[in-house]
Amino acid sequence: MSVRSLLASVAAIGLLALSVPVYAETDALTATGKWSVPERKQARTPPMGWNSWNAFRTEVDEAKVLGAARVLVDSGLSKLGYTYVNIDDGWWLKRRQSDGRLEIRTAIFPSAKVKGKDSSFRPYADKLHGMGLKAGIYTDIGRNACSQAYDLHSPNLPEGTTAEREVGLYGHVDQDIGLYFKEWGFDYIKVDACGINVYAPGSPLVREHAYTPVPPLIDQAAISRTDIPAVRGMYDKVASALATANPDGDYVLSICNWGTADVRTWGKQTGHMWRTSGDITPTWTRMLHNFDSASTRALYAKPGAWNDPDILFIGHGDFDANHLTEARSHFALWAILNAPLLISYDLRQAPQSLMDIWGNAGIVAVNQDKGGHQGVIAYASDDVQIIVKTLSTGRKAVALFNRGLAKTDITLTAAHLKFSGTAPVQLKNLWDQSATPFTGETTFSVEPRQVLIFEASGERLLTDGVYLSEIPGDVNVAADGVVSPEPDPVVHRMRNSWGQTRGSGERPAYTGWGGAQADATPYDQALRIGGQGFDTGIGIQSDSRLEVRNSAGYTRFETLVGVDDSTRNTKDRVRFYVYGDGQLLTRSEPVAFGDAPRPLKADITGRLIVEVVARTESRSSDRPLVVTWAEAALRK
Repeated sequence: MSVRSLLASVAAIGLLALSVPVYAETDALTATGKWSVPERKQARTPPMGWNSWNAFRTEVDEAKVLGAARVLVDSGLSKLGYTYVNIDDGWWLKRRQSDGRLEIRTAIFPSAKVKGKDSSFRPYADKLHGMGLKAGIYTDIGRNACSQAYDLHSPNLPEGTTAEREVGLYGHVDQDIGLYFKEWGFDYIKVDACGINVYAPGSPLVREHAYTPVPPLIDQAAISRTDIPAVRGMYDKVASALATANPDGDYVLSICNWGTADVRTWGKQTGHMWRTSGDITPTWTRMLHNFDSASTRALYAKPGAWNDPDILFIGHGDFDANHLTEARSHFALWAILNAPLLISYDLRQAPQSLMDIWGNAGIVAVNQDKGGHQGVIAYASDDVQIIVKTLSTGRKAVALFNRGLAKTDITLTAAHLKFSGTAPVQLKNLWDQSATPFTGETTFSVEPRQVLIFEASGERLLTDGVYLSEIPGDVNVAADGVVSPEPDPVVHRMRNSWGQTRGSGERPAYTGWGGAQADATPYDQALRIGGQGFDTGIGIQSDSRLEVRNSAGYTRFETLVGVDDSTRNTKDRVRFYVYGDGQLLTRSEPVAFGDAPRPLKADITGRLIVEVVARTESRSSDRPLVVTWAEAALRK
């Protein structure tokens, strides 16, 4: 549905006018000499804390939340960084119609009942702040929240008339954001998207519960039916209201639209984190699904902007105290992905075995490393993965992941770490602190569903610089060449996450296929140009632009470029450009499929922002043109 047709439909059913910004057509390939991701005060490392949803769903109350907060403080978890305490769905009573003000369900949040005044979360937020913690709250971008569609048995659903039950942001963005942040003192907000997804005109849900119908802007079954500009426009309006309500920048915006609407391309401009998948459940295969949705998106995350595969489910189901191998694996994978670490368990009842997982300081340090580089997959298969993350110290973190149900040997090489194969490498196991030295390679026997995670030190393969694929947090994908968003077929397809096998099965719905990747093509193939393979580089489509920070003062940019052998477009040619602070430094001659890799070098002395552009020359095919920046590196 177009924005124009959306507005017509909205007017036809009597809704308030929807404010959607009009995005100007610009040349995304024009070098600007600027780092275009907002420099944010908050979320310089992935947010950490606690969320009520997986623990209690809508059965949340003040005693449960403050009990969790007290455990965070008393256990020392807050000192590790677990500081956000987030109420999810279930807190609201209704929207008062005289002035549109939201009212709190004071029966479950008694401190919100202020004698002679409107209900207020200020006493509750002040209590958290007094404990050295921060307060988070939940809402929806539309009229109605997710619980009003999926938790209809709950005693804590909004009450009253149709209008009184419309507790989402729609039509009240500035009012609600001002209430949450200026008046009540919250620090974090999660904004869901059920209100623009499941309340379609004529649906049984809308008829049976007398909801105001809303034409869906998100269609998870048909990506091409999602109105990307409209969805982004609504979240941008929230971001604007947050900036107004928090002029010091002390807030976090969590976008929860489940990886739809091409959020990987704009989430970093709008929010601090964005969901890459639907909700996680406490099952191993669903965890794989959520992990896969974020694991190949390293180039899209960076300080202040994070991929979010959803809240931790440690303590429940396949990740409970009887399944500690799976629980540890879940935690290690989220850590090396730079995913937000949000515990969602009744901490008042937590056994020490689970506390030890959340409290593993070494693994938390991997997640919270100030470099902000998400782990990159160094070895990929359906059975085994090796994920490597560059730390700000120059060391690496590495996870060896056995996805399967049988014990297997995993060989880790110095090359996986981009270390020299002839110099000693030291590994420190972050679970048991044991040390493993090796030269060249070493092999571990890994149990089913186990993740071994290490800190690694050694002699860097590139002694005078760094490969771009090692520092994804310093590379911004300003344009990735994707014309039409596509579902990602390499995301694990689990049985329907709520246990049924009705219908024909769940298909991939999260866009990103064809987006930029580190050490792989945008379609998850090995990098190859003219028959020559490369272990490192950036795979991307043509008509793309990358911004690279040169904060370490490197003096040279070097790469080998060409059309990747995996491309489906074998007709068109591409030219490669390198800019420094907006000035053209060098460019290649046009190259075609089958051409040998071409060296491209530029003097970047004193340049703060290096931009690399691949531009198609006289496009004749509508197929994707895949290109590779092989061995792309900043060097002294």
